[in-house]
Amino acid sequence: MAGEWSIQDLAKAAGTTSRTLRHYGERGLLEPSRIGANGYRYYDQDALVRLQRILLLRELGLGLPAIAEVLGGERDTAAALRTHLALLEQELGRVRRQIESVRTTLQKTEGGEQLMAEEVFDGFDHTRHKDEVIERWGEQAYESGDRWWRGQTGEQRRAWQAALAQLNADWIDATESASAPDGERAQELARRHVEWLGGIPGTPGHGAAPVKEYILGLGEMYVADERFAANYGGTRGAAFVRDALTVYAQRNL
Repeated sequence: MAGEWSIQDLAKAAGTTSRTLRHYGERGLLEPSRIGANGYRYYDQDALVRLQRILLLRELGLGLPAIAEVLGGERDTAAALRTHLALLEQELGRVRRQIESVRTTLQKTEGGEQLMAEEVFDGFDHTRHKDEVIERWGEQAYESGDRWWRGQTGEQRRAWQAALAQLNADWIDATESASAPDGERAQELARRHVEWLGGIPGTPGHGAAPVKEYILGLGEMYVADERFAANYGGTRGAAFVRDALTVYAQRNL
């Protein structure tokens, strides 16, 4: 049939094996769109996109249980692609910083110049935001978050980043769908957002009720700082997140 691939053809196109695709099927990650009278598995375009997501998430280091969790939160193909685009852009930004870091180290080493630790290690971990976090929320907040982050395994970190990318993509999708900040969809996203924030040690209200002023302040920061606004598709998306969080905080905190 047009727009359909056999398991052998799909495996060849994806650079994987039929055995791997069957394993994904057994794990509930990639079901065939139909099984022919001959018992062969066939996959349609939706399955093609889903396999792309699985393989990309695997390349980011996520295990199959974490991938299943990410895929389970998807609503439609466009939202899924936006989510993974956000993940890839985050990874690309990190790799670019590493490239510049290594290039700078090489140039200074060859030129006999003094190296700076901040330049050498930029892009290799999250501590580049240390000063900013301390300035905004205090040294204890940074130290708590730092201990928590360093205590995570590589897969736990990647799963956390994937969940964040999914949340950001859902915010972008809601903005583009012209959802109302006080509507059911936006308020569910706000609930998820506050829940995500509360899971980070060192944040105000961690382990208890979130602090209303903290949530309101973050919303304003998302709009004012273009680095944060970029996570939500720009200033318009950040303003939507701020407004939805404001409604949520006023109603629930």
